[in-house]
Amino acid sequence: MEQQIPEMDSGEKRLNELGYKQELRREMNLFKTLAISFSTMTLFTGITPLYGSSLLYAGPASLVWGWVVVSFFTWFVGIAMAEICSSFPTTGSLYFWAAHLAGPKWGPFASWCCAWLETIGLIAGIGTQAYAGSQTLQSIILLCTGTNKGGGYLAPKWLFLCMYTGLTLIWAFLNTFALEVIAFIDMISIWWQVIGGLIIVIMLPLVALSTQSASYVFTKFEMATEQTGVSSKPYAVILSFLVSQYSLYGYDAAAHLTEETKGADKNGPIAILSSIGIISLFGWAYILALTFSIHDFDYLFDTSNETAGVFVPAQILYDAFHGRYNNSTGAIILLFIIWGSFFFGGLSITTSAARVVYALARDKGIPFSSTWRKIHPKHKVPSNAVWLCAGMCFLLGLPILIVNVVFTAITSICTIGWVGGYAVPIFARMVMAEKNFKPGPFYLGKARRPVCLVAFLWICYTCSVFLLPTLYPISWDTFNYAPVALGVGLGLIMLWWVLDARKWFKGPVRNIEIENDKI
Repeated sequence: MEQQIPEMDSGEKRLNELGYKQELRREMNLFKTLAISFSTMTLFTGITPLYGSSLLYAGPASLVWGWVVVSFFTWFVGIAMAEICSSFPTTGSLYFWAAHLAGPKWGPFASWCCAWLETIGLIAGIGTQAYAGSQTLQSIILLCTGTNKGGGYLAPKWLFLCMYTGLTLIWAFLNTFALEVIAFIDMISIWWQVIGGLIIVIMLPLVALSTQSASYVFTKFEMATEQTGVSSKPYAVILSFLVSQYSLYGYDAAAHLTEETKGADKNGPIAILSSIGIISLFGWAYILALTFSIHDFDYLFDTSNETAGVFVPAQILYDAFHGRYNNSTGAIILLFIIWGSFFFGGLSITTSAARVVYALARDKGIPFSSTWRKIHPKHKVPSNAVWLCAGMCFLLGLPILIVNVVFTAITSICTIGWVGGYAVPIFARMVMAEKNFKPGPFYLGKARRPVCLVAFLWICYTCSVFLLPTLYPISWDTFNYAPVALGVGLGLIMLWWVLDARKWFKGPVRNIEIENDKI
């Protein structure tokens, strides 16, 4: 009896057409890929740390409707990326897309820019999760030990840095195991966030003794010029949108896992768009729950309050539960749910960052590429790349010991790098000749140019606003040093390109022979 040869997976077939052999295990299904993508975006990790500052700039209405506006434009970016992902289901994702969409002349330069933007953004993304997770843990410890008013323990800077480093090391350690371990944890994550999110969204307004009116939540506009130094209403609105712009990205995580996903040319785009849809709805519900439950707006930012004025969502939770039950147990439990979201988010972003570093090393795009491209012989994961990302994240967090605006800077670097990396392949897709594009199952057809144009302009706007000062007057304590850090970093990368890399970096390097060059 003749033995039947199993049909090749459609994603693996397309990968071979692009010039890559299957090296990673292709064992992820749609739900597992969606779980990791969803965990990378996460329900709480974007909104929670920036909620207080965005609320302060222009009041509740600007914050609430800002999420709707940003969600609307995010769909354009997600749809444009889903089409490209369907055609190029590779772990290199964004920078691989940029190389092939920009053509042979501009491809290497586009790939170089995109790869480094994405790498910087993802490594900084690990830092944002570690910082905000440590901030949540700091509030949990403070409430557990008696609150700021009751002699509770507020972790000093050195201990905060230890918590930041500890989270980074745990994520790196877990990422050295087989991807099925991460997938299993992220399946827990998606249920953790969905169930936990429902608990918080439903319980918080019910527990609060007094809630704000709908007119306050949806129409109240108030500026806090004395605290922020911002006197311009349009500028205040722009800054209040930052929480939404920081929260609504990360859906490209599904693209980083396409070489490990079954039917990636179909399931990759589905995971991208599903992540955006879920986060858009749940994120708005979370913002509404927090805003309706505000007890005293001014007291939220008082440094003498129970949470030391350092974490507004923690104070909202405390006011609700202490007001009704005269203890903070409920607030601590909900903060632990939120902390779990940061833990899962950091774990997933570490997974994505390592895949990008691995893919770039595979194409000889970073120093000592032969070291960082090595695959763990047993678990088949890029373990060396994982630890490189963890080390860079640790260095990024060292200024915690010196300055107070670390999170603002890391957030800006993360968003500009990560979202800026989206712009390169989307722009290339918009201007390329359609005859040179081989579409996958998800194809926009004639709609691709207007969709890509809106997406590209929105990304440019997003990157620009994260370079703006967020507090006035500008001093060493309030200075947003992200433009300086990015300027120096990207300047060195561009100088490296001009002096050396352009001579040898040709973008993605095929590792199998193919019959023709049409992709």
